[in-house]
Formats: sequence, C-alpha cells, structure tokens
Amino acid sequence: MTIRSDRRYGPTHEWARQEGDDWVLGVTEQGQALLGDVVFAQLPDVGAEVRHGEPCATLESVKAASDVICPVDGVVVAINTDLADSPELINDDPLDSGWIMRIAPKGAPDEWMSPQAYQTLLDAGST
Repeated sequence: MTIRSDRRYGPTHEWARQEGDDWVLGVTEQGQALLGDVVFAQLPDVGAEVRHGEPCATLESVKAASDVICPVDGVVVAINTDLADSPELINDDPLDSGWIMRIAPKGAPDEWMSPQAYQTLLDAGST
C-alpha cells in the first residue's frame, strides 16, 4: 500500500494534497479497497461550499455507498469530470487520476494525519 509523503490523511481514508493555494482530495488505496469496485461518483457542483468534517461527495460501489469527508472549509473549484464516465479511475488509480475534487480552502487540514500517523493507523488494523 502506498502512503505518499506529500499528503495529509483523514481517519476515514481520504487524502488531501496541497497544490498552490488549493487542496486536491481523493481516497486512499485502503479506502478504495474497503469500498470495492466504485461504480458511481456523486460529486458536488463547482462553486459549492464544503465544510470540514462533513460529507462532500459520495462514492457508490458494488458493496455500498460511502461518503467522502471534507478536510477543510472551502469552495469547490474543480471536480474530476472524468469520473462521470469512468468512476473506475478510483479503483485503478486512487492516488492520481482518481482524484475527486479541488477545494479553495478557508483553512488547512491540520487535524488530518501525517503519512506516518496514517501508517500507524493502518498497522493497528483500524479501518
């Protein structure tokens, strides 16, 4: 399992990477594995306001639907439009081409875990 050092991690297996002033949000490989095959991604509209700790998208898999939790208060400035036709990008490449949205923040995901803390969570078997 890949845990990249350029990201922060949420307790429900999301990742956030800063790019310029924005944060890009996606799910981790562990999150994807827990979901199973993603078959649909319900994403917010560009311009939607999102709130730290609240659901900002929903991923539906063959197993269940799961909320994606937002790392920061902010405004959605881009969504991965490729997911509309190819939600399997999250299955194939959750850390890169399977990104979900880009958020202009009104804060930082400081409460989210460092890569080392996320690895410790995984090692402890917590899902």
